Amino acid sequence: MSLQQPAPDERRRMPVFGSLLVIVFLVNFGRIVFAPLLDPFIRVFGVGEATVGLVATLAWLGSAVPRLPTGYLLTRVPRHYVILGTGVVLAGAAAFTATAETITQVGIGAFVIGISSGAYLIAANPLISELFPDRVGRVIGIHGTAAQMAAVVAPLTVGAVIARLSWRAVFVFLAGMAVVATAALFLAARRTELPDPGRGKQHLRRSIAKQWPIVLTAIAVMGATGFVWNGFFNFYVRYLTTTKGISFGLAQTMLTLVFAAGVPAFFYTGRLADRLPHVSLMLSILGSFVLTLLAMTVVEGLVALVVVSIAMGYVIHSLFPTVDTYLLDSLPDEDRSSAYSAYSATMMTIGAGASVVVGTLVEGGFAFDVVYRWFAVVLIVVFLVLVGLWRTNRLPDAAR
Repeated sequence: MSLQQPAPDERRRMPVFGSLLVIVFLVNFGRIVFAPLLDPFIRVFGVGEATVGLVATLAWLGSAVPRLPTGYLLTRVPRHYVILGTGVVLAGAAAFTATAETITQVGIGAFVIGISSGAYLIAANPLISELFPDRVGRVIGIHGTAAQMAAVVAPLTVGAVIARLSWRAVFVFLAGMAVVATAALFLAARRTELPDPGRGKQHLRRSIAKQWPIVLTAIAVMGATGFVWNGFFNFYVRYLTTTKGISFGLAQTMLTLVFAAGVPAFFYTGRLADRLPHVSLMLSILGSFVLTLLAMTVVEGLVALVVVSIAMGYVIHSLFPTVDTYLLDSLPDEDRSSAYSAYSATMMTIGAGASVVVGTLVEGGFAFDVVYRWFAVVLIVVFLVLVGLWRTNRLPDAAR
């Protein structure tokens, strides 16, 4: 995952980029780790699907809450200062979660861990695009690949740690690594001249008002899709065990495969996003995701489930670097952080409630397959509306 022939100033920025790759691994691990822990939480705390669904929702809601305030903060504070702060918050929240005695305390820990991830991404993605302005899609893809590696190792790590120790040890590890990575970024940033986007020229509301067409387009693509994906992958293990007859251990392994498919998706689609028209690429990925979701509700048998799961993992994780590149590659310096934070905050808020919605519906008697087919119908409607707007040249190809 190396950058090809970086310029001298880009080579000097590589230590900072390397530290960011470690931190994004950790913040995404913190968000994702609650998905494979839902079944253990049900057993340990004696709660139902709706309650553990709420815990997962709190992690993603926490990721949504700080995004717009962080966009405002970045008009006043250098990006790497904010990133350092998120590392401190992640370490403290993980340590708190490791000592939780009730599911309520776990939910609080999940929410604060989510806060650290949301603030990190709002600060880090624009910074990365400015560190390497000539290869935005590529570096966003590499950054996303590092985040995705966390999702790959999370299910197996949880299984191995629970088998030998307890679920608490997962968060002890996360807290310790967050401290080390934050210290590494602090040292790297002190030795590097970082780009200055001109914070005095940035205005949150003005940037959002100016760039609302591209922001709204990105929200339309990722808001509904992110909601469905969030509600699907957080219950993926339970879905397979209760509906498809797959054992818990095998379902955990299959969840790893879903996330592993995202590694090449981030890496290669980030490069494609530098070369192909952004809007047509986004719509193609959205349509493909709907097909894989419907296929999951129909197929039976281990081989078919594995094939469809891998295809879904590749498709959905291709959407993230594509949308990020669509925004970050075209937004001007003075609007980048503010407009991106508006998109990200809205998109994450829409998607955050998915787990509790799915958990409540399932606990209320609806089958997983029925819920996911309803979700697919909603996405089909969104897809058709977007295609209609695209064909009539009403979707912006770039920022103003």
